[in-house]
Parts: sequence; structure tokens; C-alpha cells
Amino acid sequence: MLKIQGGHPLEGHVHISGAKNSALAIMAAALLCSGDCRIRNIPSLADIKRMSDVLMSVGVSLSHHEDCLDINAGSIRQSAPPYELVSKLRASFFVIGPLLARLGVARVPLPGGCAIGARPVNLHVRGLQAMGASVHIEHGTVNAYVAGSGKRLKGAKICLDYPSVGATETLMMAATLAEGETILENAAQEPEVVDLAGFCRAMGARIRGAGTKTIVISGVPNLHSVDYGIIPDRVEVGTFLVASAITGSELSLAPVIPDHLTAALSKLRAIGTEMRMESPNRMRVIPSRVRKACDIETLPFPGFPTDMQAQFMALLTLAEGSSVITETVFENRLRHVAELNRMGADIRVKGNIAVVQGVPKLSGAPVVATDLRASAALVVAGLAADGTTTIQGLHHLDRGYDDLEGKLTKIGAKVTRCSDDSVVVPASEARASSKTPSPVSAE
Repeated sequence: MLKIQGGHPLEGHVHISGAKNSALAIMAAALLCSGDCRIRNIPSLADIKRMSDVLMSVGVSLSHHEDCLDINAGSIRQSAPPYELVSKLRASFFVIGPLLARLGVARVPLPGGCAIGARPVNLHVRGLQAMGASVHIEHGTVNAYVAGSGKRLKGAKICLDYPSVGATETLMMAATLAEGETILENAAQEPEVVDLAGFCRAMGARIRGAGTKTIVISGVPNLHSVDYGIIPDRVEVGTFLVASAITGSELSLAPVIPDHLTAALSKLRAIGTEMRMESPNRMRVIPSRVRKACDIETLPFPGFPTDMQAQFMALLTLAEGSSVITETVFENRLRHVAELNRMGADIRVKGNIAVVQGVPKLSGAPVVATDLRASAALVVAGLAADGTTTIQGLHHLDRGYDDLEGKLTKIGAKVTRCSDDSVVVPASEARASSKTPSPVSAE
């Protein structure tokens, strides 16, 4: 349980950790290389440990030294990571592309992760089939293999129905060792896709167009060792930006890449917060005493990120006026509304739209995190609330934030992690307890 005593001003500097979503994909990409790979700026997260376990389960040698991860996939023994590991982490499905490219065969269980909406693997499967793989799903496992003596995938032109980050990254990794040229149309443009392409290029892959809607990969026979540092986590930056704005506190954040934050920074300015670059990668946040209502619609990059929707909703609960938040990416990503309302927010939901009427203050309350970003939203709400907020469900928080309470404590927040035997029922579940829950498929 996390206990937050709200109402304390924040001050100082926050060091931003490496990007979780980059790190997980890049760890999977290390399977493409038979030599040593060093990945720097790795955050200390539960998801990193889970991905490490997945890699070791197929024979990868792995060692962790502070924020450096050394990986050697020279002796892969297995093409089938076990269900009990993959089911805990959605990003573990990334290994299907590299395993298929290296071994010509992969058997990967359907993945788990936050229950934020349906995220099917059909885009991954159709792309791999276009590259010559035989793929079928049986007993909850995706079985893929490449026929023929060479067991190499073939370059293909693939147009994604939706700019899925996961499918873009899976197919880009698979194509690095394929015969010929692969063209990915309607590809995801997220910074983490660009970072993965940078890692693969540093190993000798031939990739161009990452960060645009068309990515072209010319396959090579093999890749070589690399030493690579991943980008800072833009969602962690965004979360601390909101923490600054909601508490009316001036903070400095580094390292940051402003181009990764364009949509979030634009909305913060509309709400009344200003940002100033003190150096190319160091940002100072200067909040306003008056917060203005603002409408938000989540979209794939470069649009407003769905991973920041919950945190901005917490901020807008204290804005003057009415804000409309439309979630277009994941249909089940408004479950934090009930918990924010428990703290005194005034939020109404209809379908994928939340209408947030600003209130003068929030009040500390016992709440439960329902997913990773919802947990962050409750933390920032607790920082601004009167009284004490207690947050359960910290396994979500630990998946995506490196020592969040430690960083908050250093800048003046009153945050304590403790154990408690009491159980708080999420407001959203309490109201729905008499109903049969609808199934949620994991991508």
C-alpha cells in the first residue's frame, strides 16, 4: 500500500529513467544477435525482471549491473518460452519475431498485461504470414515456423490495418534477418519504434523510415554486438509534469526529449502550465495558480498518448470549467474514473467519453489502482488532495515506474510504502459486483 499525505509543495530536480516500452522491445531484439549486447539506461522495473525471465527461459545469458543489462543470445536452446512467464507480460510476445528470424520456429503463448482493452495479435500474425511463415493458434499458443532448408523469412509489403506499436516492432525485428526487402505501411510512429530501429541499426540492420508511416527494412544475414543507450521515458516525464502542475510546484526534469512530448506539452500550456528548456535535455516546469479546462482525445503518436490520459484527467479534476476526455485507443481505459470520484472528483462517463467538471479540491481516500497508468493518476491526485490517500494495487505501479515514491520523497512529497491487511474494493468493482464481468482479451 502507498500512503500519501497530500498538500505538500514539491521542489527540486527529478532524474528521468529509461523508457520502459523501449527497453522491453530492445531486450527482445537482442535475440537477433548471436554476440554480446549491452543495453544502458535500463529502468529498474517489475516488467524488466519479467522480460529477463522470458529471455533466460529460451537460453539467453543475462546479467544486470546498475542500469546496464548485458545480454548474450548466442546459445538459444528453446523456441517456446513458458506460459507462466509470458502470461504475466504483454511485451513478452515481442520475442516471436526475433525467435522466428533466428531459428525459423517460435511457439509463444498469447500474452498478458493490463486489462485495458482488446489488443489482438492478428496484425502480428498476418504480417508474419506475409513474410512466408506458417502460423496457427492452438491451445492459447501462437505456433509459427518457416519451411524450407534456409528457414529464412522473405521480405514482403505489409500494410497494417492500424498503426499498432506492437505489430510494427514485431514485424520490423523479424524483417531484419529476412531475405529481401520488407515495407511496412501505416506503421506506428512512436519514439519507442524509432529507438528500437536505432538499436537494430547499431547491430548492422538496414532500416530506414522509422518514425514515419512507411518503414523499409532490407534484410541482412546476421547482426553484430552493440553497446546502446535507450531514450528517457516520456510517460515518466509526463507524469512528473502533471505532478508539478497539480501541486503548483516548480520542478526541473532531465533527461527529456521535448519532441517526444509535443502533444502533452501543448495540452499543459492550454491548462496554464509553462515549460522552459534550461539545456537541450533539461526542462523546468512553471505551473500557474489557475488551471483551465481542456478537451483531450487520445490518438496514436504524434497525437495525445493514451498512456497520459489518466494523469491528465487527475489534473483536470481541479481545473476551472468542464473538460471532455475521449479515449479512442483502448476501450477499457476509464476505470480510474470511479477511484478519482471517490476522492471528490466530478466525472461522468458515457462510453469512451469522460466529462470532467472541475472541483475546488480533492480529498484523500482509500483507492485501488486498476492498471499501470491509473496507478500514476491516483498518485498525482493524492499529492494534491487534502488529507491522506492510500493506494492499493501497487503491482501495477511497479511495472512501469522506477522508484516513483523515492523520487517523490526527494522533492518533498510525503509518500510511504507500507503493508496493510485491509482490503479496499475498487469503486468500479463495487458497483459492478452483482454483474457478470465481460471478458477482456489480451493482445
